[in-house]
Formats: sequence, C-alpha cells, structure tokens
Amino acid sequence: MSAPLPINFAKPDADALAAVTGRIALLLSPDGKSGALGRRLDRLSRGAIARATASAAWDRLKAGEGVDIAWPAGLQAEALQLVKLPRRATVAEARKAGATIGKALGAGGVTVVAEGQVRLSDLALGLVLRAYDFTAHKTSGVKERGAVTILTADPEAAEAGTRSAMAVAEGVCFTRDLVNEPANVLTTTDFASRLKAMEKLGLKVEVLDEEALTKLGMGALLGVGQGSESPSSVVVMQWNGGKKGDAPFALVGKGVVFDTGGISIKPAAGMEEMTMDMGGAGVVAGVMRTLALRKARANVVGLVGIVENMPDGRAQRPGDVVKSMKGDTIEIINTDAEGRLVLADVLWYAQERFRPTGMINLATLTGAIIIGLGHEHAGVFSNDDALSAAFLKAATAEGEGAWRMPMGQAYDDMLKSRIADMKNTGGRPGGSITAAQFLKRFVKDETPWIHLDIAGVALPPGETTLAPKGATGWGVMALNRLVADMLEG
Repeated sequence: MSAPLPINFAKPDADALAAVTGRIALLLSPDGKSGALGRRLDRLSRGAIARATASAAWDRLKAGEGVDIAWPAGLQAEALQLVKLPRRATVAEARKAGATIGKALGAGGVTVVAEGQVRLSDLALGLVLRAYDFTAHKTSGVKERGAVTILTADPEAAEAGTRSAMAVAEGVCFTRDLVNEPANVLTTTDFASRLKAMEKLGLKVEVLDEEALTKLGMGALLGVGQGSESPSSVVVMQWNGGKKGDAPFALVGKGVVFDTGGISIKPAAGMEEMTMDMGGAGVVAGVMRTLALRKARANVVGLVGIVENMPDGRAQRPGDVVKSMKGDTIEIINTDAEGRLVLADVLWYAQERFRPTGMINLATLTGAIIIGLGHEHAGVFSNDDALSAAFLKAATAEGEGAWRMPMGQAYDDMLKSRIADMKNTGGRPGGSITAAQFLKRFVKDETPWIHLDIAGVALPPGETTLAPKGATGWGVMALNRLVADMLEG
C-alpha cells in the first residue's frame, strides 16, 4: 500500500538553519510575527521574510495558505515557504497548513519550523494526507517525496501526540489505494485477500465464499455477481477492543469492484471510474485498519459485500425476481441498481449474527445524490435522530461534509412491485431517497441505523484541500471520530 509519509520530530537548532537543504516551511502568525527561529531565518535571508509579510500578497492569504521565496539568499534551502497560521489555529486551519506544505513537498524534503504551534497532530495529518500520491502503476514521472522533519521544543511529546493521527492517515491512505486501484488489479479475490491480510494488525477476519453465502440465502447479493467470472464474497472484520461480550457497533460497505451496470449497461463515457464503486467497502476497511492501529477501546465489526457487476449470458436480467436472506423477494427493474441488493443481504446478516448496538452502511449508491448535493456532502439517511446527530457532529469536527436527507412512506410506496415484495428501484424522482427506503426494509426497527450515500465525495472531479485528484478516503476520519466519541468516551 501507499504507506503514509513518516514524520520526524527534532529539537530546534538555530545555528543549523543556514545549512538546511530541501525546503523550509515557516509557520507565521497572520501579523507576520515569529519566534526566535523565524527571526534567525529573517536575518539569514537578509530581511526577506519581513518584506514578504509586509506585502499585499501576504495580506490576501487565508489561514493555512502559504507563499514561496525561491532560493533565498543566505540559506542553502531551495525554497523558504511562509505559511500563515494563527498560534491558536482551528483544526481545519492547521490541517490546511499541513496540506499546503505537503502539496509542495519534493525530493529534497522539508523542515517545518513550528514554534509555539499547539496543533502539531493536525498539521502533520494534513501534510501526510496531501502528500499522498497513487503511483503504483506509473513507470515514469513519479514525484519523489523527501523526508519531513518538524522542529519542536519537545519532540517526544509531539511524536506521542501524533500517533493517533498517523493511524487515521494510514486508514485514509489504505482506503484511497483501494478506490484508486483498477479493477483488473483489485479483483474480488484480491480485495478479499488484502482485507484478510489485516489479521496481522489484530483484526479477526473471515471470508465467506459463494458456497457459504448460498447456504445463508443471500440471493440478492449473489444475483449481482452471477454474470462475473470473479467470485463474490462477504468479508467480516472484527475489532474487539472494548468490554468482552459487549455487542459491537457495525459498519457495512458496498464493495462492487467494477460496475458496468450489468444488462442495464451504463454509457461508455465515464465508465472507467466505476472502479470506485467499492468505495463504501474501502471506507469500512480503512476505518477498521485505523481502529486496529490505534488500539481503539471499542467493539466494532466491519462487513463488506464484494462483487463484480458484469453483463454476461449468466447475468441477472431486468424482470428477474431474487430472494434476499431476510426472505423478501425483489423484482429487478434495473440491474444497475445493484449496490442496494448487495447491502440488503449484508445488513440483514450483520443484524442476525452480531445484534449490533447500531449500524452504519456506506455506498457509492446513486448518481441522484450528486445531483442533490454535488461533491461537497455525502447524503445521510437515518431511522434514529440521536445516531444521526452524533455522526453529523463527528463529520463536522473532521471537516467531512455530510447532510441529512428526508425519508418517508410516500417514497417507500414507490418501491411497490406487481409480482414481488418490492422493486429494486423506484424510478428517477427522489432516486437517492427511494434507494435509502429500500435499504431501510432490511433494517430491524430496534437497530439504530444510518445509510451514507458517498457517490459524490468518494472520487470528486478535482483535488480537495487534503487530497490530490482521485480518491479522497472520505468517511474514515468521521467514523473514527464517531467511534471515539460514542463508544470510547
């Protein structure tokens, strides 16, 4: 995997600044003031910092943004980056500052002068996440990343304070790798193997193959994958860091490694991005990795349904009727509404086996949510106000956009079928809501539940503050925060 960039911490040495190579990033308050190291750098660079911070260009910068002084006089560094950051910065400002440094990182590495900054863990997290680059399939043109050293008065305390953040960073990077991988590499078998390998982190991981799924009666999930040469599976990841015997909280993810739409085939334009249709499962995997790495004091189970949706002589057709594990029958109106079929069986299995205290599923489920919320927010659908509020609070704290959407009987009525218990789609109007209503039919009344439609945020069309163009890993930070707040508090 793309391992997160390691962060080194060291005590400041003013006399060594002139000889530092690579880049130097200096954190400055909005008024341009700095500590002793900043003043030394200003003297060495013959007042370049003072001139820069007195300029209109500096005034226009927002908190977390920066400006470069290339090949500064009096220094061996190739660039001196001045980053505007209040000493009492917010979480978002500190992470943005880190991202500004990480985006500019090159082969020569960077030395970060962070005098007096209290949000070093957020600075480091932003740096590592923005420095991420998926290069597994490039043979040339790969931008090298040098070492990162943050100068701080107490390196040991700083390192200890960032361990949890680096666990989050690894979970996010793991999710990004999974979502960025092409489907000929991340096959259903390879995906399951990568998750199985997380046993070395202390997770208990089981892979349920097609024979086991058939015995369980998962006809909805198996119907999606029957047109593919790649076998379907359900992977169960358990982290038991809480009180022994306590019921876990459940995370469930849609893992369609490639979605052609099946017989209801998608248009060719843009189909190459359907490698990301396992994004929900990727987030669940990243969260479970993070919980294991930071030894979370909670019981959490992650379940993902892994399939490939292909057109084939054996593929399910519009008009087919399948039977779910719950026992309900489903008329297939559109084979491209397949993710909800996968989730239906995994949601029911999660409840039957684990009796979870609550349950959240994630899926790149509908294009309709992108029409409604764009690429700024995931859609939040829930049967429980308290759980929904807790998640929205966690998402806001982590800067991951989420917006609660309505549900109701009128939407549910749109799923009525003439020949089966329900249809798998209610048509275009309210498409993301009817998809949520479909899933709700497989959630027991006593189970607090959230459905997160992440179609717009998993792979946005451009870069974001903390991610280059490509997979974002949206949801790992928010769900990790939710577990910490709700289960470990």
